[in-house]
Amino acid sequence: MPALVRRAAAGDVAAFEQLYRQHVGRLYGTILRLVGRDRARAEELTQEAFVRAWQKLASFRHESAFSTWLHRLGVNTALMDLRARRDDETTDDAALATAAGGAVPFCAGERADLERAVAALPPRARAVLVLHDVEGFKHEEIAAELGMAVGSSKAQLHRARGLLRRALGGAA
Repeated sequence: MPALVRRAAAGDVAAFEQLYRQHVGRLYGTILRLVGRDRARAEELTQEAFVRAWQKLASFRHESAFSTWLHRLGVNTALMDLRARRDDETTDDAALATAAGGAVPFCAGERADLERAVAALPPRARAVLVLHDVEGFKHEEIAAELGMAVGSSKAQLHRARGLLRRALGGAA
């Protein structure tokens, strides 16, 4: 892979197309979850992430795997879009407390039901859930990416899990 990345960084379009084909599926899937299953928006943001990758490829320092660098760039692209849309969400503390329920971890049975329930979450709660539970980010990383306190990241994750339990018929 490093040779392919070096060729792409040197301007080899065919090498970049090969990198695109290798990574587009995973990146699209992550962005799709972050934007609430809005396929058109996910496709647009995935393409934007690859355009940015092409533009910034010469600055890739090979300190991490290309896939890690690309994935981070794609997540950041989606998060910037979420930040721009942040005003659409309102947080009601009473609803947050009610929805959060107990501390039992969420467990899903049906993937399709789960995907629909995740898509229906408020944007910030959805972003925290996807970044933490799906992508493995730490709360400190999520807080930095979303411009929130670590405690807010934890609260949003708790909120998201509670809302998912409720949406999937579990005890809230």
